[in-house]
Amino acid sequence: MTPEPHRVSVLLPHQLGLLTYTASEPLAPGLVVAVPLGRRDVLGVVWDDAPDETIEAARLKPVRGVVSLVALTDDLRRFVDFVARYTMTPRGAVLKMVLRSGEGLTEAKPQTALALTGVEPERWTPARLAVADALAPGPMSRKELADTSGASAAVITGLIKSGVIAEIALEPEPPATPTLDAVPNLTADQGEAVAELGAMVEARAFETVLLEGVTGSGKTEVFFEAIAAALALGRQALVLMPEIALTPMVTARLTERFGIVPGEWHSDRTPAARHSLWRDVASGRERVVVGARSALFLPFTDLGVIIVDEEHDQSFKQEDGVIYNARDMAIVRAQQAGIPVVLASATPSVESRINAERGRYRRIVLPARYGDVPLPTIRAVDLRRDAPPKGEWLSEPVRAAVSETLARGEQSLLFLNRRGYAPLTVCRRCGHRFHCPNCAASLVDHRLRNRLVCHHCGHEERRPSVCPACQGEDTLAPCGPGVERVEEEARALWPKARTAVLSSDLAGGPKALAALLGRVARGEVDIIVGTQLVAKGYTFPNLQFVAVVDADLGLENGDPRAAERTFQLLTQVTGRAGRVHAGGRALLQTHAPDHPVIQAMLRDDAEAFYREETEVRRQGALPPFQRLAAVIVSATDRAEAHGHAAALARTAPSSGDVEVLGPAEAPLSILRGRFRYRLLVRAPRTVPLQDIMADWLATVPVKGTVRRAVDIDPQSFL
Repeated sequence: MTPEPHRVSVLLPHQLGLLTYTASEPLAPGLVVAVPLGRRDVLGVVWDDAPDETIEAARLKPVRGVVSLVALTDDLRRFVDFVARYTMTPRGAVLKMVLRSGEGLTEAKPQTALALTGVEPERWTPARLAVADALAPGPMSRKELADTSGASAAVITGLIKSGVIAEIALEPEPPATPTLDAVPNLTADQGEAVAELGAMVEARAFETVLLEGVTGSGKTEVFFEAIAAALALGRQALVLMPEIALTPMVTARLTERFGIVPGEWHSDRTPAARHSLWRDVASGRERVVVGARSALFLPFTDLGVIIVDEEHDQSFKQEDGVIYNARDMAIVRAQQAGIPVVLASATPSVESRINAERGRYRRIVLPARYGDVPLPTIRAVDLRRDAPPKGEWLSEPVRAAVSETLARGEQSLLFLNRRGYAPLTVCRRCGHRFHCPNCAASLVDHRLRNRLVCHHCGHEERRPSVCPACQGEDTLAPCGPGVERVEEEARALWPKARTAVLSSDLAGGPKALAALLGRVARGEVDIIVGTQLVAKGYTFPNLQFVAVVDADLGLENGDPRAAERTFQLLTQVTGRAGRVHAGGRALLQTHAPDHPVIQAMLRDDAEAFYREETEVRRQGALPPFQRLAAVIVSATDRAEAHGHAAALARTAPSSGDVEVLGPAEAPLSILRGRFRYRLLVRAPRTVPLQDIMADWLATVPVKGTVRRAVDIDPQSFL
């Protein structure tokens, strides 16, 4: 009698999720397999769930086979399950983030090169001799051979056909061995922090550490030593960065410290590079990875420590697809793997500070700058008294400070957290405003590219020379400043100074940005005009003065985290001044010098700010004292979106512990052509929020063009 096939549960990386298949032999959870789905074969992963025994055997399809030597580890599978439950996302959608580099699952193609065989040609020509001379030291690729010898493709092909040279398989290079014997020059505070972190890594136990230190205190050197401790144990390390632009700097410093080039994982890497890195991480060849938030889902085999640098940064929150906060999920990943996770910041999130005060996180503090360099002095410029000339943006105190800084041969930073030339363009004659055709947002004037751009959906159009509404010529006026407009003013005021804009939308992408950052660090730029990008961890040795063009920007936007984010941004950007040499200073241009955030900056009293902000959160029943979740309803028709949102409000949970607010039209009411409404859910931390919401949302089915997104612990309220 033929034995009945084994049933296995296979998780597919899409909405269908978990399906039951058969196999001729037991398959261990974590194996990547090919399975039939309709008329095609797809990849899936054998999962830990029990297979469905109620399905008739005749209806089940067999697994085609195991397709990879890579198997997802137990802790990675548990992590996928947790992220899916927490974010209320189908497990298949989370698994897709793990398997996004499908070609990395297969064996790498062997590397080949051309080499001499010892066979003599019928006759030697100058071109053939050049090829032989080039190959004498050893094999090289066809392109290298052509470049080195100067021979044509026909000559090389002819030598291959005649057997003079042949293609050979190269042995894969052994993984690089990190250098761990370098002894960094640490301060006493850094040394204590390094010892504490090293002991945690060696203990191989989960713990969350908040590494807090003033700007320039050397937090990076401290968490590098935690990485060193993991490498010494033969384990892997992951460093999460909030911005792609930061990875080259950190990669260069890691290379200098350990003598190996770490892997980079982010959207600017080529598909081939991502496939290769995925494979090397899964095999354990890649020991250190620096990456964006999605690097959390790489298949590490023996992770020893996770670092979340600039842990407060809102860029760690993914706002579409699987909506998750990489900082919070890094803690979960570390917990599943049983390893420490280090959250590093000069301005920690309020949530992290409170968790440290409550004993949930261990807090390590670096109270002073490296080398005892003093923090910059910070002063306010009251724009009610010292307003710039009409149509200009830099006040007289700022202009005087920049001139003095230039005279001393030092660098200045003019900071404005607004990209482009102007946030709005208006016709002076008829009042026409340029809006995105897909979103409820103004088009931003990017004068250097001669484009009007939507920063929400990416729509672009050429900046017209006449008003499209009234055909008026020379009537289009920019309203408000962006960094390009501030740069224009700076060039007019200081024409001999070398001026440059540092912004994430710099033409040429991350490579051009890295090159410009290098020029700034070498002192080849006198005046930097930058957005929030420059506030994230950079050290420019000659930068001594920072002017914040609009310190009030972001304070009054209705976001419950507005004060926190403004304080963090101002602290970070003013902290760029005087990091290496004493004498750093900063000026904050503001219309509200008495605002608590501005006052905390002027008094250098971060503790007072955190105390006040904590109390505001407590009184307002905001995170982390209560939990929030958002439901965003969108549709191509406004009435359809509102109708679905209203139906959700009518069926909202009636429990006294759970409060549902809304629906309200989203501040960004139209996005990518879809009308949007939001509902906000608030509940105590003890309430099983996801379970309650799942039951609630199931009562109102999604129909027509309606889409519904759930955002647990929202960071953005647009």
